[in-house]
Amino acid sequence: MYQQVEQRLRAIEQHQLHAALRESRTGLEKESLRVTPNSTLAQTDHPKVLGSALTHPWITTDYSEALIELITPPQARAPEALDFLLDIETFVYQHLDKELLWTSSMPCVLNGEDDIRIAEYGSSNAGLMKHVYRQGLAWRYGKTMQVIAGIHFNYSIAESFWAPWQVIEGHQGSLREFRDEQYMALTRNLLRYGWLIIYLFGSSPAICKSFLGGRKAPETMLELNEYTLYEPYGTSLRMGNIGYTNSKENASGVQVCYDSLQSYTDSLWQAIHAPSTEYEKIGVKVDGVYRQLNTNILQIENEYYSTVRPKQPLQRFEKPVNALQDRGIKYVELRSVDINAFHPAGLTHEQLRFLEVFMHFCLLQASPLIDADERKMINSNQMLVAHQGRKPGLILEQPERQISLKAWGKELLEQMLPVADLLDSVHQETTYYSAVQQNIELIKDSALTPSAQMLREMHEKGASFFSFAQAKSRQHRDFFIKRSLSAEREAEFIRMAEDSLDQQQLIEKSDKIGFDQFLHAYFSGEL
Repeated sequence: MYQQVEQRLRAIEQHQLHAALRESRTGLEKESLRVTPNSTLAQTDHPKVLGSALTHPWITTDYSEALIELITPPQARAPEALDFLLDIETFVYQHLDKELLWTSSMPCVLNGEDDIRIAEYGSSNAGLMKHVYRQGLAWRYGKTMQVIAGIHFNYSIAESFWAPWQVIEGHQGSLREFRDEQYMALTRNLLRYGWLIIYLFGSSPAICKSFLGGRKAPETMLELNEYTLYEPYGTSLRMGNIGYTNSKENASGVQVCYDSLQSYTDSLWQAIHAPSTEYEKIGVKVDGVYRQLNTNILQIENEYYSTVRPKQPLQRFEKPVNALQDRGIKYVELRSVDINAFHPAGLTHEQLRFLEVFMHFCLLQASPLIDADERKMINSNQMLVAHQGRKPGLILEQPERQISLKAWGKELLEQMLPVADLLDSVHQETTYYSAVQQNIELIKDSALTPSAQMLREMHEKGASFFSFAQAKSRQHRDFFIKRSLSAEREAEFIRMAEDSLDQQQLIEKSDKIGFDQFLHAYFSGEL
């Protein structure tokens, strides 16, 4: 089953491609809710001292005004990306006054949907479009699921690797075609093996009852105390059926195809242009106020939630579909990583090294096309692991057989050990191999997983989810407040914040057309 990995590893060794792989790049994106000292959702504006959420490349907001998003530029090494993330969060914390950053993927106590302020980006057309898009999400899906937080792992294989690898693979097309094919193959494997990340990294087995907003809890959830619900074998409720997952795709009619970059962009293009009778009932502009950008199945591409996205950085008002069609895939974004509440950064160096191994394993492993039956299996496996991942004897599905999570996980991780050896050789260290070995222990003993540790601590201390996450948030705040930045890094962050505010003003002053005309121009490709 894994012979192709072994053959490709031998080819890399024989052709001495280690130096090329050394130039791969890692970027991170981390979302966190700003909360008051009492850990209720912050109602304050995005702090101006942090810069403009519209134009700052590293410090912005996601769905809510309180949902801050920290983004690192691509780094030469994954640990450097984490160090950069720590620096950004240090700067943020030291300018937050008394607010906390909630250190869990699942939100704090919510006092209904009115408690959630949709993010605002100023008066420019670009800023209004971001805000109206989020209004559309509220009308379509509700606000609550939009304030679930996570970490996105962005990874690009070294550009210098592709040309010699194309020769080795015997590909006859253009280099860009080959690179896109390889990235799509990587994406398919990230989908089919993605349940493993949910098991190993899942850190959201419990929720505050307020998250349900009075709705009846799923029958599989138990009551820990009067404030907390949990799944006894759960790993990541964020990735389960109460989170923002593709469980809605069948209802909405979105069926994204991962066979090739062309089929991927074609299926997304169709979804952003196909009208929805359900969303037509909401209306677009009602009594002079925009409720959504349009009534199509997807307002824009980003509305399609997937655990993995092939990406190309955008230029000005470019659509993601057009960027991919014009310039191909630049990197892959893995979106299924929960915030690790036990660590200030929400992620550890060891977890990052494992993700690098996982990326390369998925690149080197054979990647057949995903048919409709396997797509159902992938979604089923993800849901099962999210809600019951630590259940003894849990059975998952493959196209050719059923297999226990423990057996499949052991199989995959053992096949990753030679890949880890390769990366250790590339970077002249031994940390990648040990990172995989540590995760083998988590497969052997589910009590070692972050989700199990979290529930164990809550049970032992008699703590609610809220009090557990609040305590961790306060601990992490103390860590960041005591941490110091170099004078150069501090000055850089201050300058970036000021520059971003200036850029927002320039954008607002440069608008020459009204918002209605801007939207028409954007969707007709005239911008």
